[in-house]
Amino acid sequence: MTKYSPVQNDKATDAAPTSVDPVRPVDPAMPFGASTAALSRRSADRVVECLTAYGVKWVFGVPGAKIDPVYDALIDDGPELIVCRHEQNAAFMAAAVGRLSGRPGVVLVTSGPGTSNLATGLLTATTEGDPMVALCGAVPRADRLKRTHQTMDAVGMLSAVTKSAGEVSVADNVPEAIANAFRQATQEPMGAAAVVLPYDVLVDETTVTMKNPHWVPRLGSAPADSVQRAAALLKNATLPVILAGARSGSDRAAEALRSLLGVAGLPVVETFQAAGVISHELEEHYLGRVGLFRNQPGDILLHQADVILAVGYDFVEYEPSKWNKDHQRVIIHLDELTADLDDFYRPTVELRGDVAETLDALARQIDGLALRPAAAEVVSEQRARLAQADQPTGHDETEGVHPAELTLMMRALLPDDTTVLCDVGSHYIYMARHFRTYHPRTLLFSNGQQTLGVALPWAIAATLVRPGTPVVSVSGDGGFLYSAMELETAVRLGSTFTHVIFNDGSYDMVAFQQQGKYGRTSGVQLGDYDVVGYAESFGAHGHRVTRLADFAGVLATAMAEPGPSIIDVRVDYRNNRDELMADLESDVLQ
Repeated sequence: MTKYSPVQNDKATDAAPTSVDPVRPVDPAMPFGASTAALSRRSADRVVECLTAYGVKWVFGVPGAKIDPVYDALIDDGPELIVCRHEQNAAFMAAAVGRLSGRPGVVLVTSGPGTSNLATGLLTATTEGDPMVALCGAVPRADRLKRTHQTMDAVGMLSAVTKSAGEVSVADNVPEAIANAFRQATQEPMGAAAVVLPYDVLVDETTVTMKNPHWVPRLGSAPADSVQRAAALLKNATLPVILAGARSGSDRAAEALRSLLGVAGLPVVETFQAAGVISHELEEHYLGRVGLFRNQPGDILLHQADVILAVGYDFVEYEPSKWNKDHQRVIIHLDELTADLDDFYRPTVELRGDVAETLDALARQIDGLALRPAAAEVVSEQRARLAQADQPTGHDETEGVHPAELTLMMRALLPDDTTVLCDVGSHYIYMARHFRTYHPRTLLFSNGQQTLGVALPWAIAATLVRPGTPVVSVSGDGGFLYSAMELETAVRLGSTFTHVIFNDGSYDMVAFQQQGKYGRTSGVQLGDYDVVGYAESFGAHGHRVTRLADFAGVLATAMAEPGPSIIDVRVDYRNNRDELMADLESDVLQ
């Protein structure tokens, strides 16, 4: 196996505090008594200066007249500019930088549709906790209330899809607005923050600077008495289970969770966005993932548990009504955020504090905890069921490759340090169920908004954040065309990754659920297209696979090729309804 060197993906909250005034700090390069007028610069230059101060390496976007002062400033200094083919995909790339690194990615777009095209990307980032900052151009202030070219209520639109959005009205406020956007983006729950920059403000000059980053301070552990109460509940439980959520997936939190599992024999169920928190060495604690249909071994374990330790769990990942339907679980909420109360989520103890610090404190209290024999037997049964699901079926390939077998082969062939980016569709259910990963944030899903088209832009971002390590993205044939124009961006950048398409010519994830509800389908059939020819038209590599036996060789070829490679695999989804929806309860599809 390839040695894995994790990229730090925690919030940058441990920078040393500064005593310098954050609004008008002293510039150490300015001679004593020098006129501040000598430091006057366009606020567009201050934007770039601020991005540099916050360690931004890349800015993704599409240029336009109302934001071009910042594009002009980027020629002389600052982060690398990556011009994309669509603003939505630029937002996906920036959000992926945020999820993979813990530092906000940045997107830079113009007014009107340049800004409105960000909506889906910003909504996805905000829903799923990915830190990013959007800088949006706007018409000059004098035209703000006129019905003129590209004028719009940008703040009103952006406020619906971000944590915070504001328009800067004077040049002196530009640096502080951007600094506060970084703080908003990295404060839990993390997400997108937007700053609207009118054209005339960008060309105005200001002496205000923001050269020292001011990150949100890190919390300490939850109070000791609360940790002791939680420990007592776990020690006295008949079957305690950990539900690991999205905010358990940072490097620090995952390391702390693994340390806890080293001293306490607790089973762990991952949500989709917590994929990888359980290492190879601790695999006996792994009981699968939950996040969609209520029919997995992890669901059974959660249903039989009497105490659940929810670590960094967010409702959007998997509603509590799906795993606590009968209200019988005692819940311990461990998170940086206070719990959102729900009829099905009423914590007995809330451990609010830094997730890693609190896990370390809890580990000291439950050192030596082991499951009772009856509980261990339940866990063993569900682990056997999990292993059985990963057995090959010997599928007839006359209509295509079986998606589970393709997923299992990918898992067997890819090294542990591969970053895998998964789009939405039937394939993502198979990936969530069968593709094991052993390092946090090496398998990414959109499981909050279930947004189509994220995989390929995410892959481009992953090649930047994790250079020199393998990157593989996966989509259906429908989701691929949502963002496939970014192949040109990938070729231009020299991004090396492999994209695997599970191709069945339909929106199958919609189809099999419609079939389950109504006994028929509507609006799900798609036309065929030449994937190989499409890829090659952009200068990428294209491959086609119709038999599983051919996939290993094609994957090896693709992984060795410079630049992006696309593998079009014909898959057979005919049995999806029976396989993916087996043992569902009657209300799951409502």
